[in-house]
Amino acid sequence: MAGLLDISSMMTAEERRMAIPPELEAQIPAAQEVDLHRLDLRFDQVRVLDPRAVEQLARSIEQSGQLIACVAVPEQASQRLILVDGYRRIAALRRLRRDTAWVESWACDLAQALLSVLARAHGRPLAAIEEALLLRELVHSQGLSQHEVARRTGRDVSWVSRRLQLVCAVPDSVLAALRNGSVSTWAATRVLAPLARANTEHAAQLLEALDSTPLSTRELERWFQHYQSSARATRERLVAHPQLFLQSLHARDEQRADQRLRDGPEGRCAADVGQLLRLITQLRQRLPERGHCRNSRPPSLGSAALRLVRRVRVRRDLPRARLDYRGG
Repeated sequence: MAGLLDISSMMTAEERRMAIPPELEAQIPAAQEVDLHRLDLRFDQVRVLDPRAVEQLARSIEQSGQLIACVAVPEQASQRLILVDGYRRIAALRRLRRDTAWVESWACDLAQALLSVLARAHGRPLAAIEEALLLRELVHSQGLSQHEVARRTGRDVSWVSRRLQLVCAVPDSVLAALRNGSVSTWAATRVLAPLARANTEHAAQLLEALDSTPLSTRELERWFQHYQSSARATRERLVAHPQLFLQSLHARDEQRADQRLRDGPEGRCAADVGQLLRLITQLRQRLPERGHCRNSRPPSLGSAALRLVRRVRVRRDLPRARLDYRGG
């Protein structure tokens, strides 16, 4: 998820200049060195934490210094600066035990600064959840309508609405795990959010289990597929020990692979014949009486399939099919 937390930390100076809205370019003074305690980090909770990216950025700053300034707007009621962009750089500076950061102070209101962050995401995209959290701040805290946000960010209203639905559907506990990097956006929106709507307790249990034993996206997808088709008693075990369940599935898959290897292609053919015969048995049991079929037949079965099913005598042909197979 490198590059999602901090929009411009990997941008060149030219890219950064091109990303600044024209109406703000003339209002931006040169960057100044600011004590970290003067920065208001109120939007820290709407950014996704990426410890690996912070570590990489810290090494870069230690070697070359802070190449790109952070962005802030002044808070009128105090001498503090509200940090709008550069949270990953601040985290890297704190890791290096630095006391100051280079900051650009934009002469605009907070809403305009946040809108500019979203508009600049066309060049360096934010995570979908970060966009959603910024939009929620603009709509709920700054009082802008969805139409106004869409117009001022160059998006359409449907995009704004979809992003807001995304963050509204995710519980606060899942959002916290998403911000600290415990779960991915996919896991939060595709697994944990729907699970929380259906069973809050199970979602909390799964979140706790993932915190101690993380699962890959593929593993979590497979786990959720089994959860959806499992009975209540089984679901309790699934949420309590997801890693153990996946390990048992992996062991079962290995056993089946070993069995297929031992049986070879002949064994697979025998298994396919058995499946066909069982399917024909089920179809014969579901078919109506022969006399009724002359006048009407199920639309899902063609005449050739009907004739085939009527001619097969499963109980007599199954042993004979096995003998024929073994004989040649």
